[in-house]
Amino acid sequence: MLMSSPALSNVVVLGGGTAGLLAALTLRRQLPQLSIRVIHSADIGVIGVGEGTTPLFPRHLLDVLRVNPRQLYAEAQPTWKLGIRFEWGPRPQFYYSFTNQWNARWTDLPKANGYYPHDDLPPADVTTALMAHGKAALRRADGWPQFDPGYAFHIENKKLVSYLEARCREAGITLQDGIVQNVQCNGDLVTALQLDSGELITADLYIDCSGFRSELLGRALKEPYESFGDALFCDRAIIGGWQRTNEPILPYTTAETMDAGWCWQIEHEHFINRGYVYSSAFLSDDAASEELRRKNPKIANEPRLVKFRSGRLKRSWVGNVVSIGNANGFVEPLEATAIAVVIYSIQTLVEFLQECHKLGPTESLRTVYNQLVRDIWTETRDFLALHYKLNTRLDTAFWKHAREETPLRSVAPFVEFFRQNGPSPLARFEFEHLDNIFGVEGHLAMLMGNAVPFRQQHSASAEERERWKRHCADLNARGAAGLTVAESLCLIRHPAWQW
Repeated sequence: MLMSSPALSNVVVLGGGTAGLLAALTLRRQLPQLSIRVIHSADIGVIGVGEGTTPLFPRHLLDVLRVNPRQLYAEAQPTWKLGIRFEWGPRPQFYYSFTNQWNARWTDLPKANGYYPHDDLPPADVTTALMAHGKAALRRADGWPQFDPGYAFHIENKKLVSYLEARCREAGITLQDGIVQNVQCNGDLVTALQLDSGELITADLYIDCSGFRSELLGRALKEPYESFGDALFCDRAIIGGWQRTNEPILPYTTAETMDAGWCWQIEHEHFINRGYVYSSAFLSDDAASEELRRKNPKIANEPRLVKFRSGRLKRSWVGNVVSIGNANGFVEPLEATAIAVVIYSIQTLVEFLQECHKLGPTESLRTVYNQLVRDIWTETRDFLALHYKLNTRLDTAFWKHAREETPLRSVAPFVEFFRQNGPSPLARFEFEHLDNIFGVEGHLAMLMGNAVPFRQQHSASAEERERWKRHCADLNARGAAGLTVAESLCLIRHPAWQW
Protein backbone atom coordinates (compact mmCIF):
# COMPACT_ATOMS: atom_id res chain seq x y z
CA MET A 1 0.00 0.00 0.00
CA LEU A 2 1.36 3.44 -0.92
CA MET A 3 0.55 6.69 0.84
CA SER A 4 -1.96 8.73 -1.13
CA SER A 5 -2.42 11.66 1.25
CA PRO A 6 -0.47 14.96 1.20
CA ALA A 7 0.52 14.47 4.87
CA LEU A 8 4.09 13.70 3.84
CA SER A 9 5.41 14.65 0.43
CA ASN A 10 8.85 16.21 0.82
CA VAL A 11 11.85 14.41 2.38
CA VAL A 12 15.36 15.74 2.90
CA VAL A 13 18.21 13.34 3.64
CA LEU A 14 21.22 14.95 5.29
CA GLY A 15 24.39 13.04 4.41
CA GLY A 16 25.66 11.48 1.20
CA GLY A 17 27.42 8.42 2.58
CA THR A 18 26.20 4.85 2.37
CA ALA A 19 23.40 5.38 4.90
CA GLY A 20 22.01 8.51 3.27
CA LEU A 21 22.11 7.18 -0.27
CA LEU A 22 20.57 3.83 0.69
CA ALA A 23 17.83 5.65 2.58
CA ALA A 24 17.09 7.89 -0.40
CA LEU A 25 17.05 5.02 -2.90
CA THR A 26 14.83 2.85 -0.72
CA LEU A 27 12.31 5.64 -0.23
CA ARG A 28 12.31 6.36 -3.95
CA ARG A 29 11.73 2.69 -4.81
CA GLN A 30 9.03 1.98 -2.24
CA LEU A 31 7.36 5.40 -1.87
CA PRO A 32 7.81 6.87 -5.35
CA GLN A 33 5.38 9.74 -4.79
CA LEU A 34 7.78 11.42 -2.36
CA SER A 35 10.08 14.23 -3.40
CA ILE A 36 13.56 13.35 -2.12
CA ARG A 37 16.62 15.57 -1.82
CA VAL A 38 20.03 14.54 -0.48
CA ILE A 39 22.21 17.28 1.02
CA HIS A 40 25.86 16.25 1.01
CA SER A 41 29.36 17.68 0.74
CA ALA A 42 32.61 16.26 -0.58
CA ASP A 43 34.39 18.34 2.09
CA ILE A 44 32.96 16.09 4.83
CA GLY A 45 34.78 12.77 4.80
CA VAL A 46 33.65 9.30 5.81
CA ILE A 47 35.33 6.97 8.29
CA GLY A 48 35.82 4.33 5.61
CA VAL A 49 35.15 1.23 7.69
CA GLY A 50 32.26 -1.18 7.55
CA GLU A 51 33.37 -2.50 4.16
CA GLY A 52 32.21 -5.98 5.14
CA THR A 53 28.47 -6.64 5.02
CA THR A 54 25.85 -9.26 5.85
CA PRO A 55 23.53 -11.06 3.37
CA LEU A 56 20.88 -8.42 4.02
CA PHE A 57 22.88 -5.98 1.87
CA PRO A 58 22.96 -7.85 -1.49
CA ARG A 59 19.36 -8.97 -0.91
CA HIS A 60 18.31 -5.36 -0.40
CA LEU A 61 20.15 -4.16 -3.50
CA LEU A 62 18.97 -6.94 -5.78
CA ASP A 63 15.48 -7.75 -4.45
CA VAL A 64 14.22 -4.45 -3.00
CA LEU A 65 16.04 -1.81 -5.03
CA ARG A 66 16.11 -4.13 -8.06
CA VAL A 67 19.46 -2.90 -9.31
CA ASN A 68 21.07 -4.41 -12.38
CA PRO A 69 23.49 -7.08 -11.08
CA ARG A 70 25.87 -6.79 -14.04
CA GLN A 71 26.11 -3.05 -13.50
CA LEU A 72 26.52 -3.52 -9.75
CA TYR A 73 29.48 -5.88 -10.15
CA ALA A 74 31.03 -3.73 -12.87
CA GLU A 75 30.85 -0.40 -11.03
CA ALA A 76 30.91 -1.18 -7.30
CA GLN A 77 33.23 -4.19 -7.79
CA PRO A 78 32.24 -6.21 -4.72
CA THR A 79 33.75 -9.56 -3.87
CA TRP A 80 31.88 -12.34 -2.09
CA LYS A 81 31.88 -12.78 1.65
CA LEU A 82 30.54 -16.14 2.84
CA GLY A 83 31.16 -15.40 6.51
CA ILE A 84 33.94 -14.75 9.02
CA ARG A 85 37.03 -16.78 9.83
CA PHE A 86 37.62 -16.28 13.54
CA GLU A 87 41.10 -16.66 14.99
CA TRP A 88 39.40 -16.67 18.35
CA GLY A 89 39.10 -18.90 21.40
CA PRO A 90 41.01 -22.17 22.00
CA ARG A 91 40.71 -23.58 18.46
CA PRO A 92 43.20 -22.61 15.71
CA GLN A 93 40.23 -21.04 13.92
CA PHE A 94 36.54 -21.53 13.28
CA TYR A 95 34.15 -20.43 10.55
CA TYR A 96 31.04 -18.37 11.10
CA SER A 97 28.79 -18.50 8.04
CA PHE A 98 25.44 -16.95 7.23
CA THR A 99 23.84 -20.37 6.76
CA ASN A 100 22.66 -23.04 9.18
CA GLN A 101 25.60 -25.15 10.27
CA TRP A 102 24.84 -26.06 13.90
CA ASN A 103 21.13 -25.25 14.11
CA ALA A 104 20.50 -28.11 11.68
CA ARG A 105 20.79 -31.88 11.39
CA TRP A 106 21.10 -34.53 8.68
CA THR A 107 17.92 -36.55 8.18
CA ASP A 108 19.77 -39.83 8.76
CA LEU A 109 21.11 -38.70 12.15
CA PRO A 110 19.00 -38.40 15.30
CA LYS A 111 20.73 -35.37 16.79
CA ALA A 112 21.63 -31.88 15.61
CA ASN A 113 25.02 -31.37 13.99
CA GLY A 114 26.54 -29.73 17.02
CA TYR A 115 26.46 -32.95 19.08
CA TYR A 116 28.89 -34.85 16.82
CA PRO A 117 32.16 -32.86 16.68
CA HIS A 118 34.58 -33.24 19.55
CA ASP A 119 38.04 -31.68 19.58
CA ASP A 120 37.88 -30.80 15.90
CA LEU A 121 35.18 -28.67 14.29
CA PRO A 122 34.84 -29.69 10.63
CA PRO A 123 32.60 -27.71 8.27
CA ALA A 124 29.02 -28.87 8.77
CA ASP A 125 27.46 -27.24 5.72
CA VAL A 126 28.45 -26.39 2.15
CA THR A 127 29.16 -22.72 2.83
CA THR A 128 31.68 -23.39 5.58
CA ALA A 129 33.25 -26.13 3.44
CA LEU A 130 33.78 -23.56 0.69
CA MET A 131 35.25 -21.11 3.20
CA ALA A 132 37.65 -23.74 4.55
CA HIS A 133 38.99 -24.26 1.01
CA GLY A 134 39.09 -20.58 0.11
CA LYS A 135 36.34 -20.98 -2.50
CA ALA A 136 33.52 -18.57 -3.24
CA ALA A 137 30.99 -20.73 -5.09
CA LEU A 138 30.15 -24.26 -6.04
CA ARG A 139 31.05 -25.32 -9.57
CA ARG A 140 28.03 -26.27 -11.66
CA ALA A 141 28.18 -29.24 -14.01
CA ASP A 142 28.65 -26.81 -16.93
CA GLY A 143 31.53 -25.08 -15.15
CA TRP A 144 29.71 -21.87 -14.22
CA PRO A 145 29.47 -20.73 -10.56
CA GLN A 146 26.50 -21.56 -8.36
CA PHE A 147 26.21 -18.92 -5.65
CA ASP A 148 24.61 -19.83 -2.35
CA PRO A 149 21.93 -17.26 -1.40
CA GLY A 150 23.57 -16.76 1.99
CA TYR A 151 26.44 -14.58 0.76
CA ALA A 152 27.39 -11.03 1.61
CA PHE A 153 29.83 -8.55 0.05
CA HIS A 154 33.23 -7.07 0.66
CA ILE A 155 32.97 -3.67 -0.96
CA GLU A 156 35.16 -0.56 -0.98
CA ASN A 157 33.42 2.47 0.46
CA LYS A 158 34.37 4.99 -2.23
CA LYS A 159 33.27 2.69 -5.04
CA LEU A 160 30.01 1.92 -3.25
CA VAL A 161 29.20 5.60 -2.66
CA SER A 162 29.99 6.47 -6.29
CA TYR A 163 27.75 3.62 -7.46
CA LEU A 164 24.86 4.65 -5.18
CA GLU A 165 25.15 8.29 -6.26
CA ALA A 166 24.72 7.25 -9.89
CA ARG A 167 21.65 5.18 -9.04
CA CYS A 168 20.17 8.12 -7.10
CA ARG A 169 20.53 10.44 -10.07
CA GLU A 170 18.96 7.86 -12.37
CA ALA A 171 16.03 7.57 -9.94
CA GLY A 172 15.35 11.31 -10.03
CA ILE A 173 16.69 12.04 -6.55
CA THR A 174 18.16 15.53 -6.16
CA LEU A 175 21.77 15.49 -4.94
CA GLN A 176 22.67 18.94 -3.67
CA ASP A 177 26.14 19.95 -2.55
CA GLY A 178 26.15 21.97 0.63
CA ILE A 179 27.07 22.15 4.29
CA VAL A 180 24.48 22.87 6.97
CA GLN A 181 25.47 25.99 8.87
CA ASN A 182 22.39 26.29 11.06
CA VAL A 183 19.42 24.13 12.00
CA GLN A 184 16.23 26.02 12.79
CA CYS A 185 13.97 24.29 15.30
CA ASN A 186 10.62 24.73 17.00
CA GLY A 187 10.44 22.38 19.95
CA ASP A 188 10.89 18.82 18.67
CA LEU A 189 10.51 19.90 15.06
CA VAL A 190 13.18 20.98 12.60
CA THR A 191 11.72 23.84 10.55
CA ALA A 192 14.59 24.54 8.14
CA LEU A 193 18.23 23.84 7.31
CA GLN A 194 20.38 26.84 6.44
CA LEU A 195 23.20 25.91 4.08
CA ASP A 196 26.57 27.60 3.76
CA SER A 197 25.21 29.23 0.57
CA GLY A 198 22.50 30.93 2.63
CA GLU A 199 19.72 28.81 1.12
CA LEU A 200 17.00 27.56 3.45
CA ILE A 201 15.92 23.95 2.93
CA THR A 202 12.58 22.78 4.32
CA ALA A 203 10.93 19.37 4.38
CA ASP A 204 8.07 17.40 5.91
CA LEU A 205 10.53 14.75 7.10
CA TYR A 206 14.28 14.99 7.70
CA ILE A 207 16.45 11.88 7.71
CA ASP A 208 19.67 12.48 9.59
CA CYS A 209 22.49 10.45 8.01
CA SER A 210 25.19 12.93 8.98
CA GLY A 211 27.43 10.32 10.57
CA PHE A 212 29.03 10.71 13.97
CA ARG A 213 28.16 14.43 13.94
CA SER A 214 24.41 13.61 14.22
CA GLU A 215 23.66 17.18 13.16
CA LEU A 216 19.90 17.05 13.51
CA LEU A 217 18.85 14.56 16.15
CA GLY A 218 21.95 14.70 18.31
CA ARG A 219 23.10 18.31 18.06
CA ALA A 220 20.01 20.32 17.12
CA LEU A 221 17.31 18.36 18.98
CA LYS A 222 19.74 17.23 21.71
CA GLU A 223 18.49 13.66 21.94
CA PRO A 224 20.26 11.89 24.87
CA TYR A 225 22.98 9.37 24.05
CA GLU A 226 23.19 5.93 25.68
CA SER A 227 26.69 4.47 25.82
CA PHE A 228 27.52 0.78 25.33
CA GLY A 229 30.91 1.35 26.95
CA ASP A 230 30.17 -0.91 29.91
CA ALA A 231 29.89 -3.92 27.54
CA LEU A 232 32.01 -2.98 24.52
CA PHE A 233 35.36 -1.66 25.70
CA CYS A 234 37.04 -0.88 22.36
CA ASP A 235 36.97 2.76 21.31
CA ARG A 236 39.58 3.16 18.56
CA ALA A 237 40.75 1.63 15.31
CA ILE A 238 44.06 1.84 13.44
CA ILE A 239 43.44 1.22 9.73
CA GLY A 240 45.93 0.26 7.04
CA GLY A 241 46.36 -2.04 4.09
CA TRP A 242 48.25 -2.78 0.90
CA GLN A 243 47.80 -3.43 -2.79
CA ARG A 244 47.18 -7.09 -3.52
CA THR A 245 50.01 -8.92 -5.29
CA ASN A 246 49.86 -12.71 -5.43
CA GLU A 247 47.68 -13.27 -2.34
CA PRO A 248 44.52 -15.28 -2.99
CA ILE A 249 41.25 -13.35 -2.62
CA LEU A 250 39.65 -15.01 0.38
CA PRO A 251 35.84 -15.42 0.47
CA TYR A 252 35.51 -14.29 4.07
CA THR A 253 36.46 -11.61 6.55
CA THR A 254 39.15 -12.59 9.03
CA ALA A 255 38.79 -11.55 12.69
CA GLU A 256 42.14 -12.06 14.44
CA THR A 257 42.60 -11.75 18.21
CA MET A 258 45.09 -9.01 19.12
CA ASP A 259 46.63 -7.92 22.45
CA ALA A 260 43.95 -5.35 23.28
CA GLY A 261 41.19 -6.13 20.82
CA TRP A 262 41.03 -7.66 17.37
CA CYS A 263 42.06 -7.05 13.78
CA TRP A 264 39.95 -7.41 10.64
CA GLN A 265 41.12 -8.40 7.18
CA ILE A 266 38.75 -7.51 4.38
CA GLU A 267 39.34 -8.87 0.90
CA HIS A 268 38.91 -6.57 -2.09
CA GLU A 269 39.92 -7.57 -5.58
CA HIS A 270 42.96 -5.31 -5.72
CA PHE A 271 43.42 -4.24 -2.10
CA ILE A 272 43.68 -5.91 1.31
CA ASN A 273 42.23 -3.84 4.14
CA ARG A 274 43.44 -4.33 7.72
CA GLY A 275 42.14 -2.62 10.84
CA TYR A 276 43.00 -3.03 14.52
CA VAL A 277 40.05 -2.32 16.85
CA TYR A 278 41.31 -1.79 20.40
CA SER A 279 40.69 -0.23 23.79
CA SER A 280 42.67 2.93 24.56
CA ALA A 281 42.35 2.08 28.26
CA PHE A 282 44.67 -0.90 27.67
CA LEU A 283 46.85 0.15 24.74
CA SER A 284 48.28 3.43 23.47
CA ASP A 285 47.80 4.53 19.88
CA ASP A 286 51.52 4.18 19.16
CA ALA A 287 51.59 0.66 20.60
CA ALA A 288 48.51 -0.31 18.57
CA SER A 289 50.12 1.01 15.40
CA GLU A 290 53.32 -0.87 16.17
CA GLU A 291 51.47 -4.15 16.80
CA LEU A 292 49.47 -3.78 13.59
CA ARG A 293 52.61 -3.05 11.53
CA ARG A 294 54.63 -5.82 13.15
CA LYS A 295 51.99 -8.42 12.33
CA ASN A 296 51.35 -6.94 8.87
CA PRO A 297 54.70 -5.80 7.44
CA LYS A 298 53.16 -5.25 3.98
CA ILE A 299 51.29 -2.15 5.20
CA ALA A 300 52.86 0.61 3.12
CA ASN A 301 51.55 3.91 4.46
CA GLU A 302 51.12 5.27 7.95
CA PRO A 303 47.92 3.68 9.35
CA ARG A 304 45.20 6.18 10.16
CA LEU A 305 43.48 6.49 13.51
CA VAL A 306 39.70 6.52 13.97
CA LYS A 307 38.22 7.28 17.38
CA PHE A 308 34.67 6.15 18.10
CA ARG A 309 32.23 5.50 20.88
CA SER A 310 29.85 2.57 21.01
CA GLY A 311 26.25 3.39 21.78
CA ARG A 312 23.11 4.94 20.33
CA LEU A 313 20.73 7.82 20.73
CA LYS A 314 17.89 7.09 23.12
CA ARG A 315 15.31 7.60 20.37
CA SER A 316 15.74 7.31 16.62
CA TRP A 317 12.63 9.23 15.53
CA VAL A 318 11.77 12.50 17.23
CA GLY A 319 9.24 14.90 15.75
CA ASN A 320 9.99 15.14 12.04
CA VAL A 321 13.57 13.80 12.26
CA VAL A 322 14.68 10.18 11.87
CA SER A 323 18.35 9.33 12.41
CA ILE A 324 19.88 6.40 10.55
CA GLY A 325 23.39 4.97 10.45
CA ASN A 326 26.22 6.43 12.50
CA ALA A 327 24.05 9.48 13.23
CA ASN A 328 21.90 7.13 15.28
CA GLY A 329 24.40 4.70 16.76
CA PHE A 330 27.63 2.81 16.25
CA VAL A 331 29.29 -0.41 17.30
CA GLU A 332 32.62 -1.77 16.16
CA PRO A 333 32.50 -3.77 12.89
CA LEU A 334 33.12 -7.16 14.53
CA GLU A 335 30.06 -8.61 12.76
CA ALA A 336 29.84 -6.00 9.98
CA THR A 337 26.45 -4.85 11.25
CA ALA A 338 26.56 -1.17 10.22
CA ILE A 339 24.88 -1.47 6.82
CA ALA A 340 22.53 -4.18 8.10
CA VAL A 341 21.20 -1.85 10.81
CA VAL A 342 20.85 0.94 8.22
CA ILE A 343 18.76 -1.33 5.98
CA TYR A 344 16.69 -2.63 8.87
CA SER A 345 16.00 0.94 10.02
CA ILE A 346 15.01 2.30 6.62
CA GLN A 347 12.86 -0.72 5.71
CA THR A 348 11.05 -0.38 9.03
CA LEU A 349 10.61 3.35 8.43
CA VAL A 350 9.10 2.71 5.01
CA GLU A 351 6.62 0.25 6.49
CA PHE A 352 5.59 2.80 9.12
CA LEU A 353 5.28 5.65 6.60
CA GLN A 354 2.98 3.48 4.52
CA GLU A 355 0.60 3.39 7.49
CA CYS A 356 0.50 7.12 8.21
CA HIS A 357 -2.62 7.98 6.15
CA LYS A 358 -4.06 11.50 6.46
CA LEU A 359 -2.75 12.35 9.91
CA GLY A 360 0.87 11.76 9.04
CA PRO A 361 3.22 10.11 11.53
CA THR A 362 1.61 9.79 14.95
CA GLU A 363 3.38 9.71 18.30
CA SER A 364 2.37 6.09 18.85
CA LEU A 365 3.92 5.10 15.51
CA ARG A 366 7.14 6.85 16.47
CA THR A 367 7.13 5.09 19.85
CA VAL A 368 6.84 1.64 18.28
CA TYR A 369 9.49 2.48 15.66
CA ASN A 370 11.87 3.65 18.37
CA GLN A 371 11.36 0.44 20.32
CA LEU A 372 12.08 -1.73 17.28
CA VAL A 373 15.28 0.14 16.45
CA ARG A 374 16.32 0.16 20.11
CA ASP A 375 15.88 -3.63 20.18
CA ILE A 376 18.13 -4.21 17.17
CA TRP A 377 20.87 -2.06 18.73
CA THR A 378 20.54 -3.88 22.06
CA GLU A 379 20.66 -7.29 20.40
CA THR A 380 23.73 -6.25 18.44
CA ARG A 381 25.48 -4.99 21.58
CA ASP A 382 24.81 -8.20 23.47
CA PHE A 383 25.86 -10.45 20.58
CA LEU A 384 29.17 -8.61 20.25
CA ALA A 385 29.62 -8.80 24.02
CA LEU A 386 29.32 -12.59 23.72
CA HIS A 387 32.40 -12.59 21.45
CA TYR A 388 34.47 -10.92 24.15
CA LYS A 389 33.14 -12.96 27.05
CA LEU A 390 33.99 -16.28 25.38
CA ASN A 391 37.43 -15.57 23.92
CA THR A 392 40.08 -17.45 25.92
CA ARG A 393 42.83 -17.16 23.30
CA LEU A 394 45.05 -14.63 25.12
CA ASP A 395 45.66 -13.75 28.76
CA THR A 396 46.57 -10.11 28.27
CA ALA A 397 45.16 -7.51 30.64
CA PHE A 398 42.50 -6.54 28.11
CA TRP A 399 41.25 -10.07 27.53
CA LYS A 400 41.23 -10.94 31.22
CA HIS A 401 39.13 -7.83 31.81
CA ALA A 402 36.82 -8.71 28.90
CA ARG A 403 36.16 -12.22 30.21
CA GLU A 404 35.61 -11.07 33.77
CA GLU A 405 33.67 -7.84 33.27
CA THR A 406 31.65 -8.13 30.03
CA PRO A 407 27.91 -8.38 30.82
CA LEU A 408 25.90 -10.69 28.58
CA ARG A 409 22.47 -9.33 29.49
CA SER A 410 19.88 -10.65 27.02
CA VAL A 411 22.04 -13.56 25.76
CA ALA A 412 22.93 -14.86 29.24
CA PRO A 413 19.90 -17.24 29.40
CA PHE A 414 20.83 -18.67 25.99
CA VAL A 415 24.39 -19.37 27.15
CA GLU A 416 23.08 -21.13 30.25
CA PHE A 417 20.63 -23.17 28.14
CA PHE A 418 23.54 -24.22 25.93
CA ARG A 419 25.72 -25.17 28.89
CA GLN A 420 22.94 -27.43 30.17
CA ASN A 421 21.54 -28.84 26.92
CA GLY A 422 24.12 -28.30 24.20
CA PRO A 423 23.19 -27.18 20.65
CA SER A 424 19.60 -28.35 20.94
CA PRO A 425 17.18 -27.23 18.20
CA LEU A 426 14.64 -26.72 21.00
CA ALA A 427 16.43 -23.46 21.76
CA ARG A 428 14.39 -21.83 19.01
CA PHE A 429 11.25 -22.20 21.13
CA GLU A 430 12.77 -20.76 24.30
CA PHE A 431 14.59 -17.90 22.62
CA GLU A 432 12.30 -16.62 19.90
CA HIS A 433 13.60 -13.11 20.63
CA LEU A 434 16.84 -14.18 18.94
CA ASP A 435 15.05 -14.07 15.59
CA ASN A 436 17.23 -11.13 14.60
CA ILE A 437 20.04 -10.55 12.11
CA PHE A 438 22.18 -13.15 13.96
CA GLY A 439 19.55 -15.73 14.87
CA VAL A 440 19.93 -18.85 16.96
CA GLU A 441 22.52 -20.11 14.46
CA GLY A 442 24.79 -17.11 14.99
CA HIS A 443 24.79 -17.60 18.74
CA LEU A 444 25.42 -21.33 18.38
CA ALA A 445 28.31 -20.65 16.02
CA MET A 446 30.04 -18.52 18.64
CA LEU A 447 29.46 -21.07 21.42
CA MET A 448 30.58 -24.02 19.29
CA GLY A 449 33.50 -22.12 17.82
CA ASN A 450 34.77 -21.09 21.22
CA ALA A 451 34.43 -24.67 22.52
CA VAL A 452 32.03 -23.79 25.33
CA PRO A 453 31.39 -27.06 27.20
CA PHE A 454 27.88 -28.45 27.70
CA ARG A 455 26.61 -31.19 30.00
CA GLN A 456 24.04 -32.97 27.84
CA GLN A 457 26.48 -34.92 25.66
CA HIS A 458 25.26 -37.40 23.06
CA SER A 459 26.74 -40.90 23.03
CA ALA A 460 26.75 -41.52 19.29
CA SER A 461 26.71 -45.09 18.05
CA ALA A 462 29.41 -46.37 15.74
CA GLU A 463 26.94 -46.18 12.86
CA GLU A 464 26.09 -42.55 13.65
CA ARG A 465 29.76 -41.61 13.82
CA GLU A 466 30.37 -43.26 10.45
CA ARG A 467 27.45 -41.37 8.87
CA TRP A 468 28.73 -38.10 10.34
CA LYS A 469 32.19 -38.73 8.89
CA ARG A 470 30.71 -39.49 5.45
CA HIS A 471 28.73 -36.24 5.49
CA CYS A 472 31.82 -34.27 6.46
CA ALA A 473 33.91 -35.97 3.77
CA ASP A 474 31.26 -35.18 1.15
CA LEU A 475 31.15 -31.53 2.21
CA ASN A 476 34.92 -31.36 2.15
CA ALA A 477 35.02 -32.72 -1.42
CA ARG A 478 32.33 -30.30 -2.61
CA GLY A 479 34.12 -27.36 -1.03
CA ALA A 480 37.46 -28.35 -2.53
CA ALA A 481 35.91 -28.58 -6.01
CA GLY A 482 34.46 -25.07 -5.82
CA LEU A 483 35.53 -21.92 -7.66
CA THR A 484 37.82 -19.30 -6.14
CA VAL A 485 36.85 -15.64 -5.93
CA ALA A 486 39.17 -14.80 -8.82
CA GLU A 487 37.74 -17.60 -10.99
CA SER A 488 34.18 -16.56 -10.17
CA LEU A 489 34.87 -12.90 -10.99
CA CYS A 490 36.34 -13.91 -14.33
CA LEU A 491 33.29 -16.02 -15.17
CA ILE A 492 30.61 -13.46 -14.22
CA ARG A 493 32.38 -10.87 -16.40
CA HIS A 494 32.12 -13.15 -19.43
CA PRO A 495 29.49 -11.95 -21.95
CA ALA A 496 27.84 -15.40 -21.86
CA TRP A 497 27.14 -15.25 -18.11
CA GLN A 498 23.44 -14.94 -17.29
CA TRP A 499 22.26 -13.47 -13.99
